[in-house]
Amino acid sequence: MLGTVTGMTTEPAAFADWASARTLSEHIAVLARALSTRSLGCESVPVQAALGRVLASDLRAPLSLPAFDNSQMDGFALASAQTPGRFTVEGMIPAGAGADASRSPSVSSPSSSLPLVVPIMTGAPVPPGADAVVPVEETEGFDAPSITVDAVEAGRFVRPAGSDIEVGETALPADTVLHPAALGLVSALGLTEVRVRRRPRVLLVTGGDEVVAPGGELRAGQIFDANTTLLRAVLAESGAQEAGSLTVDDTVDDFRTALARAVRECAPDLILTSGGISAGRFEVVRQAFAPGAQVGEGVTADEGIDAQVGFGSVAMQPGGPQGVGVVHAADAVIPVVCFPGNPVSTWTSAQLLLRRAFKDAWGVGRPLPQVQAMLTEDIPSLPGKTQVRRVRLSQEGAQLQVRALPGTSSHLLARAVDANAFLLVPAGRGTIPAGEELTAVVLQEE
Repeated sequence: MLGTVTGMTTEPAAFADWASARTLSEHIAVLARALSTRSLGCESVPVQAALGRVLASDLRAPLSLPAFDNSQMDGFALASAQTPGRFTVEGMIPAGAGADASRSPSVSSPSSSLPLVVPIMTGAPVPPGADAVVPVEETEGFDAPSITVDAVEAGRFVRPAGSDIEVGETALPADTVLHPAALGLVSALGLTEVRVRRRPRVLLVTGGDEVVAPGGELRAGQIFDANTTLLRAVLAESGAQEAGSLTVDDTVDDFRTALARAVRECAPDLILTSGGISAGRFEVVRQAFAPGAQVGEGVTADEGIDAQVGFGSVAMQPGGPQGVGVVHAADAVIPVVCFPGNPVSTWTSAQLLLRRAFKDAWGVGRPLPQVQAMLTEDIPSLPGKTQVRRVRLSQEGAQLQVRALPGTSSHLLARAVDANAFLLVPAGRGTIPAGEELTAVVLQEE
């Protein structure tokens, strides 16, 4: 299973190439250390713009909910101690009647020989002397001058003041991801803004001589860029936002110049690259971030940035080649995360590694949930690395089951669309038999 990283330092640290393959958890820890070199801070946003944002600190209730005893039903408010019996019907209490005390009659001083009941609408304040509500369906109706009521217990169909939350209680704890019900609570408390963690702004860098933006014209040997769209979508789901995007070719000097200028223009919190980090001859990202390289040679001095980025492998398939580090631009330290270029490798890395690191380092977003699920067929494992299989997760009675989708290659994007989960196949287990439970990472709930 993927681990949780705590106690990350916020000081810049050296990042260098690594020789031994890291586990997923080890690499997530290094990613979080790199991200933690930059602090995001907080901001206040309108409630209507806060969906999916992360609460920065405990939110305490400025008032109780409900703020007063109120009726749960349309019916009659009465004193339970006077039941059973016959009651005179008098007055009417609509919702909102508390604003006008004359519209909230008491049931303690009857004007006839019979005790009183007061017609009351759902949500209306319970009048003085009343401690229960009888639904209108159990009586002769609102138009009757008097009604007969069986024995009623105190508190029946009454919502006591503070029964949802008391003033001063923690309504939402820090780090809550603000989903619709949470935002409804914020509004019920009368608040129009919430204090949330600032979303990281990410500069996306993809490309290579063979990559063309969608809508462009393909020449022989070229492909359309899927990775920018993939990463943009994962960032949106992860509580981050795109600061800008950059498509580069395989010319190292051009890459350095373009990246330096993009960093200056959009001031990102993270540089996220895709492709150009393997062992080939034209690995532009790896060459541009080589030890001691200044990114931005050939531009003005104040545009240049110094790179401190290491490369190596993570014991996972797909997504083995990885890079991580920082760049120093002017007075800023900007984390750098580098993914391999095959689309499924990019997608897998972003979902499994980056989302977890966002949460651990910056407290934003939400890592994908993990469950235990039973194999429906034998699954082969790989020696020395975790295989991330695209699977279909389904519920059969009380048992979660997984069915592996065909194909494991990192270019099979069309087949990946059918997956609703990743299956983490542990290394070195030979063939894992059907019926055994493994960890699945849920991509989407259906």
